[in-house]
Amino acid sequence: MLPFSREQFMSVFVIYNQAIWPAQIVAEVLGLAIIYAIWRQIRWSGNLAYLGLAVMWLWTGLSYHFAFFSGINSAAFIFAAFFVLQGLLFLLAAALNNPQFGKVPPIRAYAGRSLIFYAILLYPLIGVLLGHSLVELPSFGVTPCPLTIFSFGVLLLAKQRVPIWLLTIPLLWSVVGGSAALLLSVPQDWMLLASGIASLILMKMTIGNKGEPAKGAS
Repeated sequence: MLPFSREQFMSVFVIYNQAIWPAQIVAEVLGLAIIYAIWRQIRWSGNLAYLGLAVMWLWTGLSYHFAFFSGINSAAFIFAAFFVLQGLLFLLAAALNNPQFGKVPPIRAYAGRSLIFYAILLYPLIGVLLGHSLVELPSFGVTPCPLTIFSFGVLLLAKQRVPIWLLTIPLLWSVVGGSAALLLSVPQDWMLLASGIASLILMKMTIGNKGEPAKGAS
């Protein structure tokens, strides 16, 4: 059902991780900076968080999908275009929406923080426990699946309604990547599909019609 084998898929990560080193460290630092901006809620913190996500999506589209994954899957050129578009959409949202982070409903706050924790720490830990070395694993911030899970976590912590045009591509990738994870037996990516479904439901349930947090936010 896929135009490549699991072995070919995993080998791309080895080649990619070796080629881009130490970009993985930069991505980790950027992810921590996004978390800090959300936590501190300083002036322009929402804009800085969205700008950080934009950098990650642009990098992943151009570097991972276009330059490396396309070697085993021609559809990667399409994926690259969508990831670049998502990066540009985060830039647009940072410029137009004045994103803010703060009090959100408890269930949404818990889900958002859990997805962020999963993307940064649990995701690679699962891979290591399954017997893979770090060089064989999708790296945070520079590969599609952990980046998408992390993005859902950040968006769940936004105070305002997240516009559907900012959610569409991550939701689509949660289906595409989540389905591939099942076919390729990549357990750490199984959270991808669940994170998309959960985020969509929680954003629908816990945000009022005018974009304000629903009653009970804390």
